[in-house]
Amino acid sequence: MKPVTRLFLIGAPIVVVVSVIFGGGDDSAVLADNPPQNTTSAAPNPLASGSEDEKAEMEERIRKMPPGLAAPGKKEMAARIVASAENSTLDWRDQYDAIEDLDDGNGYTAGIIGFCSGTNDMLQLVEAYTKHHPDNPLASYLPALREVDGTDSHEGLDPGFTEAWATAAEDPAFREAQDNTRDQLYFDPAVRLAKMDGLSTLGQFIYYDAMVLHGPGLDAGGFYGIRHAAMKEAKTAAEGGSEKEYLNAFLDESRDVIRTKVTETQRDTSRIDTAQRVFLKDGNMDLAPPLRWKMYGETFQLPAS
Repeated sequence: MKPVTRLFLIGAPIVVVVSVIFGGGDDSAVLADNPPQNTTSAAPNPLASGSEDEKAEMEERIRKMPPGLAAPGKKEMAARIVASAENSTLDWRDQYDAIEDLDDGNGYTAGIIGFCSGTNDMLQLVEAYTKHHPDNPLASYLPALREVDGTDSHEGLDPGFTEAWATAAEDPAFREAQDNTRDQLYFDPAVRLAKMDGLSTLGQFIYYDAMVLHGPGLDAGGFYGIRHAAMKEAKTAAEGGSEKEYLNAFLDESRDVIRTKVTETQRDTSRIDTAQRVFLKDGNMDLAPPLRWKMYGETFQLPAS
């Protein structure tokens, strides 16, 4: 497993708001008793403003839009591109049982999207899985996961947690829980917000990858903070601006955040410089294959369907 730039922030509960506003699925992935946290930040939550009627109107508008990245083929493509950045592979389904500590301050990183013991999303995943399957191999580690949340500690997890994770990954229900948690915390909110901003399939992917990489924080280093900063530099398509100009501004802000990180590994900007920026420069706004990009010097490609 090689998610060399995974930079989650502790802010995953914020996105529960997104699921509530947009009807993001059932409670199998996000617990109803894990409410949004109050977060002080310069960036507003764009999904928490407006009256209930305005929110309902926006939901209806999004429902009528083309599926974009949510179309099954595009979503599969997105999963493969993200896997090339997170795990240096296109086979994202081979990552359900993956788990290791990357020494990046996030504790254990595991599964298809790099759920972390220190960034709340792993806790939400295991709580949801346990709610429906209480006798699973990870259930006994929930007290420890709650204690280490927000830290890089393994206290209460070692020595058996990694083996328990691998055992749980053999259960189709746990693999489904990983899929659901990924969608509700990261994929669905990113795609819906991108549609609100008038973005193409490529723009939706750029939002999704940034949500995965930076986490759904409202501060300057989180997804919403990056979007807020980009909107100061360029108008979104929904505001009447040039989508390419706005996405370049968004990628600039995302890249700047990456470059502030401590280690050389964390500061690698391949996923922007030799992947997303390439697609954008080529004008491939539909994210249509064939696609060819580089990640950490390694070339990946997806053939035309």
